[in-house]
This record gives sequence, structure tokens and C-alpha cells, in this order.
Amino acid sequence: MQLNQVSTSGPTLGTQASSQSATPTLGENAFLQMLVTQLQNQDPMNPLQSTDLAAQLAQFSSVEQLTQLNAAVQNQTNTSAVMAQSINNTMAATLIGKKVKADTSSISYDGTTQPQVGFTLGANAADVKLKILDANGGTVKTVDLGPKLSGDTQYTWDGTDDSGNPVAAGSYTFSVAATDSNGSSVTSTPFVLGLVQGVKYSSSGASLLVNGAEVNFSDVQEVVGN
Repeated sequence: MQLNQVSTSGPTLGTQASSQSATPTLGENAFLQMLVTQLQNQDPMNPLQSTDLAAQLAQFSSVEQLTQLNAAVQNQTNTSAVMAQSINNTMAATLIGKKVKADTSSISYDGTTQPQVGFTLGANAADVKLKILDANGGTVKTVDLGPKLSGDTQYTWDGTDDSGNPVAAGSYTFSVAATDSNGSSVTSTPFVLGLVQGVKYSSSGASLLVNGAEVNFSDVQEVVGN
């Protein structure tokens, strides 16, 4: 007997049919309920053949196994994510007290320690200018570094503005503008060099306090010293 011969007048099948219209997937409970309904409504003069019943039971078994496999894979994925987070947290803690190079343009100036910043040029540049910016984006100091070769360049800011006056402690950023001999822009990637003073944990992962500025653990390029 085929499924399209089953009467849909019964309350159980009617409820299941409504559920099926709202849910695009057929779960093992729905499959078993349809099988039971089919057996209850089969024609006594033409009952379901044993081979058909065995085939449908095999299908039900397959649905159940696939459901269990999906749950196991999902659980494994969640476990792997937790383990990876735990490993990152542990590794981040081991960096406390070490000097690192991190992809960021943020500077936390304490009023005394001269911050070390830098950038990586994608090609040789004929003219490079570095700007120190305050928390509002205003230019505090512009430094003309002249021509620079491709690769890393480091700069130590003395904590003064363009007039040579000391600036207040606080949060700053820096930017780099580089051009080649034809006046075309050269790509530059900023970084800072600093001591890891602590680790901060959150739901998004671990971050490091580098010279007082918060840096994502994933932004650390290398450990450059103790």
C-alpha cells in the first residue's frame, strides 16, 4: 500500500501533515508516526507486504542513524571550538612580560614611556610621513621620515607635539602615508612593539594589554624578546 492511499481524516495524521507543511525536514518521530498510521489504515484485503514493511523499517533506521551522526558531529564541533579557545587563552597568558609585535595602530601613552611604533611597506617608498593622532583624530605630530625601503621600519615617539611640547597621557593612534618616486601610493601596514602587561578575557576571546593598549591575541605577529 502506498502512502498516498492513507486517509488524512485521522487527527494524528492531520497534525503531522500540518507539521510537515511548516517543517521542510522529516525527522525520525514523524517518519515512525506516518508508518504506524499507514499500518492502522491499510486495506485488510491488500495488506502491506512484509518486504515493503522491512524496507520502510530500514529507512526509519537510516533516518535515526543520520540524526545521531549529525548530533555527534555538532557536539564534536562545539568541543573543538572550546578546546581551541582554551589553548589560545593559555598561550596568551604565557606572553605576559614578553615584548611582542602586533598589528595595530593604537597607542596608549602613559606620559613617560616612549611608545615604539612601526609599519611594513609593500614596496620601496621615496617619501614617507608618519602622523600621531589624538583620540579625536586631530594631528598631534607629523614626522617626515624621507625615503624608506620595503619591509619594516620602526619609530620611537618621544611624546611631544609638532612644537616640541609634551602631550598629556592618554590614547593615541598613528597613520602612515607613503608614495613612490612617481607619486603613487605605497601600501603600509602599521604595528606596535611593546611589553605585554596583562591578558583580558571575554566571550570573543583573549586580548593582550601591550603598553596599556588592548590588542587582540590574533593580531600578534611575533614575540621579539623577553
